[in-house]
Amino acid sequence: MYRTAASRARALKGVLTRSLRPARYASSSAVAATSSSTPGYLSWLSGGSGASLTSLDMPLQGVSLPPPLADKVEPSKLKITTLPNGLKIASETSPNPAASIGLYVDCGSIYEAPYFHGATHLLERMAFKSTLNRTHFRLVREIEAIGGNTSASASREQMSYTIDALKTYVPEMVEVLIDSVRNPAFLDWEVNEELRKMKVEVAELAKNPMGFLLEAIHSAGYSGALASPLYAPESALDKLNGELLEDFMTENFTAARMVLAASGVEHEELLKVAEPLVSDLPNVPRQVEPKSQYVGGDFRQHTGGEATHFAVAFEVPGWNNEKEAVTATVLQMLMGGGGSFSAGGPGKGMHSWLYRRVLNEYQEVQSCTAFTSIFNNTGLFGIYGCSSPEFAAKAIELAAKELKDVAGGKVNQAHLDRAKAATKSAVLMNLESRMIAAEDIGRQILTYGERKPVDQFLKTVDQLTLKDIADFTSKVISKPLTMGAFGDVLAVPSYDTISSKFR
Repeated sequence: MYRTAASRARALKGVLTRSLRPARYASSSAVAATSSSTPGYLSWLSGGSGASLTSLDMPLQGVSLPPPLADKVEPSKLKITTLPNGLKIASETSPNPAASIGLYVDCGSIYEAPYFHGATHLLERMAFKSTLNRTHFRLVREIEAIGGNTSASASREQMSYTIDALKTYVPEMVEVLIDSVRNPAFLDWEVNEELRKMKVEVAELAKNPMGFLLEAIHSAGYSGALASPLYAPESALDKLNGELLEDFMTENFTAARMVLAASGVEHEELLKVAEPLVSDLPNVPRQVEPKSQYVGGDFRQHTGGEATHFAVAFEVPGWNNEKEAVTATVLQMLMGGGGSFSAGGPGKGMHSWLYRRVLNEYQEVQSCTAFTSIFNNTGLFGIYGCSSPEFAAKAIELAAKELKDVAGGKVNQAHLDRAKAATKSAVLMNLESRMIAAEDIGRQILTYGERKPVDQFLKTVDQLTLKDIADFTSKVISKPLTMGAFGDVLAVPSYDTISSKFR
């Protein structure tokens, strides 16, 4: 290849030499004749023909072109195996040279009894520490040796432990992953170190007003399991220890509540490696999900400052009501919003409903964005905003007005089409990631017992109409309001006053 490139460069150099350099001692007439009879470099650039240049249409000798890609590549089919103890192993293959494997557990903060508050938060931080078979140092070195990447996360309903590396290391990945989840040592000094970090993390949460309010409105809006804090409360930090974590895992990390999911792995290989490592997990009937009831409520915390942060939210159906959960997702995309300064680049979100009708019109509003928090059987949809204290009452009134306008049918087809396209694009782009694909497999199997095809989701999005959006929004804002305010809240209207704005 390099030799061919060099020969083409020499041919071009010859053209330049013959065309532009006159013969030594030649007369002006001879030079004129030469330059007029031989196509020059500029002629070649402008499309003229050169006798010594090979046409670009001619195939190169010794170079064979690869076969063209198919117009449509069929995705691999998901395979699921349920072991005798109830644990599910699921995988799909991919042409990618790397693989992502995750162990997903139907266990989150909603399963925490009062004496277990903060357990899942601490478990997330204790992931991939020392085990009964490995020191933390050895674990880290083994993961580094295969070029692996690990992560763990805890939510209100589920926990996940994942590892990502080249697929040639699947046996090592599975063994390290399962050992880390099944056999944690919970050494005192490691637990105490993570508890110190958690205290800092909980203290830092107050510096993130949006995250703080989204946590607060769950506690204010629900009674029951979903009111339990996702982050460990300060009162629980001094009570958490390794023994408590062991008791919590024994009670909740059972086979029927686990899914081992992988993207980029042959199912037979995954089954061969994983089954001996998890087949002895106890076969305990799956625990009924603790009940939660949406009641609405009000949370306010005055800290002073130069801004008022607020959130207004209502209950929406959960993922077990797929159509309405999808409608809530599209509605969030339609409302959109963001900050007065776009960190995602110029123009991000500027065509969304809240951006055009609130942020572009009222400079006092620093941020205004729609959000959803959807669980299996329920969820929240709302608007978060931030403004100067003297404009807080007006900003909340604007949020109410925009939701009422959507419920009143003021959205046009162009708005809806843009929101539907953005929703589908976000889902499809995310599923291009191995790790997200594995996570999607694991979480869907925990929720539905199967993975629903993405085409079904896209079809549901396509079938939504303007009437669906208006009727859904009208039904949502008729439910009890959940209100949260943080910062300078002295000018925030009363709960009843704000609630009346939606009627």
